Amino acid sequence: MKPLIVANWKMNPQNLAQAKQIFNSVKKGLEDVKSAEVVICPPFIYLPTLFDFLSRWIKSQIKLGAQNCFWEEKGAYTGEISLLMLKNFACKYVIIGHSERRGILKETNSMINKKIKAALSFGIKPILCVGEKKEEKQKEKIFVVLKSQVEQGLRKISKKEIENIIFAYEPVWAIGSGNPCSLDESHVVRLLLQKIIAQKYSRQVAQKLQILYGGSVKSSNVNGFIKDAGFQGVLVGGASLDPKEFIEIVKNAS
Repeated sequence: MKPLIVANWKMNPQNLAQAKQIFNSVKKGLEDVKSAEVVICPPFIYLPTLFDFLSRWIKSQIKLGAQNCFWEEKGAYTGEISLLMLKNFACKYVIIGHSERRGILKETNSMINKKIKAALSFGIKPILCVGEKKEEKQKEKIFVVLKSQVEQGLRKISKKEIENIIFAYEPVWAIGSGNPCSLDESHVVRLLLQKIIAQKYSRQVAQKLQILYGGSVKSSNVNGFIKDAGFQGVLVGGASLDPKEFIEIVKNAS
């Protein structure tokens, strides 16, 4: 399986010209790289333009994803984006439950569960983000936190459906800090996630999961998270806005 490298641009860049420049630079720099799957998740407003670019690049391995979604297909939900809208722009993935949405916007596990179910119904792969805060880590509550996030987020999700869900372990304390989780720690947490899934479904299901690492990923550490810690890819934040660095991340990962 090719490593999955997901770029989360968050609320960046601040204009369309910069978005085009980043996207074009990444595409050009990865033309000869075929051993990784790359997903760009820009702000919603840039999706139409990037979709138009991709429609001209038949052989491009880059795919589009979204940073969030709503669980209803249409209706009076001011400010929300439906999965049907995302599908119109060939979005193959959607990030759900990112710690910034959980923390800043108070998204609950129940809301996240609805979004996951909706994404699956539209054939868009959810990237379910889970991870502990600094104080939860200090109190040694990592397993309890992850178990709650996974079990509630996957409520009434079948064995067949979970095959289309990607997990991203993002220790909240590491995001944007420049201090990623150590390889040993992240390896242990990956195994914990598999254990939680095995308890809920089966060991066979758990072993097939795609689990990404996110939290201060850079070109100098990405290979360790994949080769040594055993992750199947990474979710990249700030570094994905630097085309040169992101290209190196993809190359080093693959």
